[in-house]
Amino acid sequence: MLHQFSRNELAIGTKGLDALRHATVTVVGIGGVGSFAAEALARSAVGKIILIDKDIVDITNINRQLHATTKTIGQSKCEVMKKRILDINPQCIVETLDVFINRDNIDLVFDQNPDFIVEAVDTILIKSLIIMEAFKQQTPIICSMGAANKLDPTAFKIANIWDTRYDPIAKIIRRDLKRAKLGLRKLMVVYSEEKPIVPKAEVLAVIGNAQSHIRKQEIPPSSNAFVPSVVGLICASFVVNEIIANAGVTFERKGNELPNNVKTL
Repeated sequence: MLHQFSRNELAIGTKGLDALRHATVTVVGIGGVGSFAAEALARSAVGKIILIDKDIVDITNINRQLHATTKTIGQSKCEVMKKRILDINPQCIVETLDVFINRDNIDLVFDQNPDFIVEAVDTILIKSLIIMEAFKQQTPIICSMGAANKLDPTAFKIANIWDTRYDPIAKIIRRDLKRAKLGLRKLMVVYSEEKPIVPKAEVLAVIGNAQSHIRKQEIPPSSNAFVPSVVGLICASFVVNEIIANAGVTFERKGNELPNNVKTL
């Protein structure tokens, strides 16, 4: 019988689909990256998705965040995202935590023993905290690096953080990991070697808040619809492929031959 994941099942089989349906994935940060990652996971049949973010939808989110429209301004990002996911898959268990993660509550990320974590937060300190705790608890994680001030979605790729270049966020996290002396040798991240662009000074003078002590309010980063979305989709693809690989799903690849029903000149 046809269902919303029939096309997924064609590629990954019943075994792969069952693995995803029994998987729990936590997405921390439901913004430009996290919203696309969460929805892609839902459309991939992940059975339980935990959304963590205290933020509400703002008008400046509309250019890049999946849940953001003129009708959702002022609403909880987690709750709007939950509704979208349940519209896609009513059988999905969606839990929301409207909190900002910090040192005191970081256990919330791991309380339900997720099979995977998608780390998509803005604050570098919190990124490092989540990464270190995931390493201590041996929880698989994929992390998004810098998506702001970039224009080329085709430049993003997955790599070990120790092999990244030209990404200022990855550089800071590498420094934090070295100082922590955890012995973490492998951390898969989505990053780009595109050098960040400089925001237009005349626009920054209008929308920036020079009096703020919060950097992204003082110097708001530029963004667009096609970079953070791609980062989120890459994160989700990594999670899905890891889950089905761990379930023992294998694939037979086609060669260069044409199908019998394709006519040639």
